[in-house]
Amino acid sequence: MRLSEDRISHLSHLILDHLLNQDLLFVTEYDEAKVRTRIKRVFLDELRREEALDEKIRQKISSYKRHIPEGSSEWQILYQRFYKEEMDRKGSR
Repeated sequence: MRLSEDRISHLSHLILDHLLNQDLLFVTEYDEAKVRTRIKRVFLDELRREEALDEKIRQKISSYKRHIPEGSSEWQILYQRFYKEEMDRKGSR
C-alpha cells in the first residue's frame, strides 16, 4: 500500500499524540519533532519491505507456466499462501 508523505505525516502526529495522551511517552517539545521523524522513518521502512514482498510474491505467481489472471480466486489464494509462507519464514507472525 502506498501512502503519501502527507498521510504518513498525519499518522505520525496521531501516533505521537496518542502516546503522549496515554502517558506512554514523555518528550520535550524539541524532542517531539525527532520522535515524529523516527515514526515516519519506521513507516517508510515498513512500506518498502511490504512493497518488496509484494513484488517477490507477484514474480513467484507469474513464474508459473500457466497464466493465472491477477485478481482471480486462484491468484488470490496463491498470493495469500505465499504471503503467509514469507511471514512464517521471517518469523513475523
